Amino acid sequence: MSRGAFTRVNFGCLALSAVLLVTAYRVSAHSCHEVKTVFQLRQIGPLKWVPETPGTDAELQICKHQGPTCCTRKMEESYLAAVRRETLQNIRSYSFELKYLIMGHATSFQETFESLVSFAMNHTLSMFDTAYQPLAQEARGPVSELFNDLALYILGTEASVERAVHRFYDGLFPLVYSRLVNPGSPPPTADRAECLRATRQDVNPFGPHPRALAGELVQALWAGRALSQALAIGSDVLNATERVALSRDCARTLVRMQYCPHCRGLTLIRPCGGYCLNVMRGCLAGLAELDMPWRRYVTALDGLINALAGTHNLELGLLGVRNQINDAILYTQLHGPRLTATVDKVCGQPTEVAVWTSTRSTSEMTAPVSPTHSPTHPPVSSEKVPLGQLAYLKREFMTYIQRYKTFFALLPEMLCDGEMVVEDVACWSGKDVVESYSGRVVGNGLQAQKQNPEIKVRSTDPILVEVKEKLEHFNQEILREPSLGKSMGKWLDPGSGMQEGSSDCDDEDGCQGSGEDAGNGESIDMSRKGAPGGREQGVEDPQHGHPTAHPPPKVVVTGSGHANAASLPFLSIALFLWAPGQQWTLF
Repeated sequence: MSRGAFTRVNFGCLALSAVLLVTAYRVSAHSCHEVKTVFQLRQIGPLKWVPETPGTDAELQICKHQGPTCCTRKMEESYLAAVRRETLQNIRSYSFELKYLIMGHATSFQETFESLVSFAMNHTLSMFDTAYQPLAQEARGPVSELFNDLALYILGTEASVERAVHRFYDGLFPLVYSRLVNPGSPPPTADRAECLRATRQDVNPFGPHPRALAGELVQALWAGRALSQALAIGSDVLNATERVALSRDCARTLVRMQYCPHCRGLTLIRPCGGYCLNVMRGCLAGLAELDMPWRRYVTALDGLINALAGTHNLELGLLGVRNQINDAILYTQLHGPRLTATVDKVCGQPTEVAVWTSTRSTSEMTAPVSPTHSPTHPPVSSEKVPLGQLAYLKREFMTYIQRYKTFFALLPEMLCDGEMVVEDVACWSGKDVVESYSGRVVGNGLQAQKQNPEIKVRSTDPILVEVKEKLEHFNQEILREPSLGKSMGKWLDPGSGMQEGSSDCDDEDGCQGSGEDAGNGESIDMSRKGAPGGREQGVEDPQHGHPTAHPPPKVVVTGSGHANAASLPFLSIALFLWAPGQQWTLF
């Protein structure tokens, strides 16, 4: 540092000290009107707890000060409740858009899944109406039950695709056997129909087609099911974020940062940037532990939706049920004589004469339906096949969700954005008004807080521990999926080469220096362009290598607003210089 610069800094310190001495002297001579006004505007507590003039209160435990003060012990208790309320409101305001994004698209995906299932079911029923009219009416029940089970499976219930498919063919076999394989035979009795259902897998009347259909559906529907579960987990994480508990140490530190200056009449001063980051990163250390699992989770979402919508696997899988069932019925008809002999041995021969009638002619009833009568692939209905809906949702959803990939890492900075000032004039350090914060600014996560000079972090909220385990378990489940294993392993690689919570830095501006990219080639900024809740591109955070300029605008919380950060330095100095001859002025 040059000599000239050294002289300039010393002069600034001397001038600042003189201002503080004059201000401290004047505190004893003037009222606490401005403090009372802020106390009322922010709805902190009853006004009767604010004294009319500065005095001393030996019972103060947080905002202890040797000079005159406008605070009392009851005010401190109100401040404790206020910082808890305001901080949680601010967290909710920042997470609101992300939560709405996930929940809204979860509903959109669910509606799309239901639409596709409904279309595929009608597509299949139309095959029975046109090609297998003798059993069309009776087949509606098993077909509806099959697609209902598939819909439940996609939505994440305990339904099993294999069981659903086998249950469908168990119910279909008595109908096909009596109406198509032996059209002149009497309708089966209840006992004979039950025997046909019970022995279907042993008799194997549909050949390899039931197993093939089950395998294809599991492959086609798995990504949709995993996506439904993933969006539910994402909602759980954000619900837990909104219910995070602030420790007693955190609340006391927040009071010291936000309200202790008021006790001295400094209602305009704002915390130093590095000081605020230390406080917020300490208070939100548990949330910061979600950062890396959340990054992997967002990447997993991208992989899932690509697998789901990129090749239209789910749409084509559901639409393919029609042809698979048709091929299975044709297989049964072509092997009719052998099948009849086997069934007669297992279930016995029917003893009643035919009593049912059909609109079909006698020749049609006595002959099995061949490929000539029933095409291998019945004509598709004239209704438009709904391909592309998932692809559209995928593009829309991933465009927004990628901007929140670093949400938990940047949350402390977003919360500080409304509190910080440009540290070239004056700011609050937790103890006094200074030109700049001299403490070490730590990084995110529990490990980094061991070096935090402002707050001691002793434990993590159990709710956050639970949702972190959910995220990690989900990410591991994705890695174990055979159909996505290798590619998902690449997608889920964080690529930063850093361990969670291990980052640390000394930059008093909150680690907002230059940094290298994360190394995985992904763009993870939270740009405001075209999306709610994003961040404009700016300088990078060396902890993660991602832009950390300006946070998204939060939802305004009534009664907890702050002054414009850009004007605070000049307003604070003006207040100090004006104080000797005037009453305190409320911003």
